Amino acid sequence: MATQSINQVKPLFALGQTVATRGALAAMEQSGISPLALLSRHQRGDWGDLGDEDKDSNQEALAKGFRILSAYRFDTVRLWVITEAGRSTTTILLPEEY
Repeated sequence: MATQSINQVKPLFALGQTVATRGALAAMEQSGISPLALLSRHQRGDWGDLGDEDKDSNQEALAKGFRILSAYRFDTVRLWVITEAGRSTTTILLPEEY
């Protein structure tokens, strides 16, 4: 039996306290989206559906401790994940809740 190695990317930053808005929780539940999977993608530098300029801003934010934003689209559901400057809190929310 062959073993398969899985390359795991280490987290790039601390999430701090993780929270989600009621709207985001309802949308994730209805669509079967895992909050833990979203947080993992965000924390490992998969910024989702951002343009190059926003991705570059996130790279700078990693080095300087600024706010980090990820945006994910699942069919009709859009979710943002924001880690605040200082890494005290990460929030999952709907864009319209910002």
